[in-house]
This record gives sequence, C-alpha cells and structure tokens, in this order.
Amino acid sequence: MSSTRFFLVRHAIVTPAARTILYGSMDVALCDLALREEAALYRWLAARLPPDAVWVTSPLQRTKATAAAIFAGGYAPAPLTEEADLVEQHLGEWQGITHEELVERLTHPAHPFWPHGADEHPPGGERLSDVIARVGPLLEDYAARHAGRDIVIVAHGGSIRAAIAHAMGLKPQQVLHFSIKNLGLTRLEKVGPDWRVAAVNEEPWTL
Repeated sequence: MSSTRFFLVRHAIVTPAARTILYGSMDVALCDLALREEAALYRWLAARLPPDAVWVTSPLQRTKATAAAIFAGGYAPAPLTEEADLVEQHLGEWQGITHEELVERLTHPAHPFWPHGADEHPPGGERLSDVIARVGPLLEDYAARHAGRDIVIVAHGGSIRAAIAHAMGLKPQQVLHFSIKNLGLTRLEKVGPDWRVAAVNEEPWTL
C-alpha cells in the first residue's frame, strides 16, 4: 500500500526581541545572525528533503523565509502554497506580553515543559485543541489530494505538535511533552486510513 509522506520543518529561530515575549501568531522575523550561522543545517535539509515535493507554509514570514533559506541551501525552488490553518496558536490578549506577565494571568497550572497548560484559553485566542482541530483536517485533505506524494510543510511548534496529536490520537496536554526544535524535521506517513510517526526532531547530529 502506497503512503503519503509529510516532512514537517519548524521555522528557524526568531529575533532576540521576539523571544522575550509570547509572540504566538504574530508575524515576527527570523534572526539574521542565526540564518547565517545555520547555513550547514539548511544545506542538510535541502539534501534530506525529497525532490519534487509539494511545499506548504503558513502565511507568516518566518515560515516562508525558512523555506527560502532551504532553497538557497541547494533545494530546487518550488512553488509555495500558504495555508492559514498552519499558523501558530493564536494567543489573543496574551500576544506581546512577557513570560513574567503570563504567570499572573494563568488560570491553570503551567505544563512542566511549556509556559502554559493545554487547557488554558487565552482571552480572544485559541486553546491547543483548537489548533489540533484545524491542522488535522488540513493534513487529511492534503493526504487525499496528493495521495502517494511527498509533502513538505514549513510550520510552527504548535502546528507541528497538533499534527503529531492528530496522527497519534493524543490529548492536547500529552502532546506538549514533545519538544519541537527550530529547524528540526518531523516525518509523518499516511498509509491507508492510518498514520505513522517516522521521526520527530530529526537532525544531522542525531542520525
């Protein structure tokens, strides 16, 4: 039975100023210094990602700039399709506040490995379950429309966790245990009606 393979790359690290706040779905830029220093990693991704793949990003500039850097690293440039359902979790009124300010606004205990728990509903924003609810159907749609193809998705930590949760049937709080690294490669496969997780955070120095 043929499989549809998804290669999910989290965008590169963002500017130092953005890392001091909760930026969520804000359209923040990548760190210029990191773009230069991580040239070898972009070359590795360019060689590791399958040729002739369908390329998809979120509408945010940090994912499109990451795709452009992979193309510059040696992958033959491909058309990019932007999908709004791939954006990072929208944190509503929390977007732009500092991590210290967040502590005062939590209504549930923070997750051991994340600033807030999955059940938190930021005023005017989304729960993690909302992200899973939009990413899951998008994956299923692409698996149906591009059956047997390879699909590269450049997205965000939240949307990649949502993809893993959808593939594995995990609860939102459980999937926060996954650390999704910047420029780490996560591979999912749709085989018939079933999903398989082939790798999470694949990197050249861990192979």
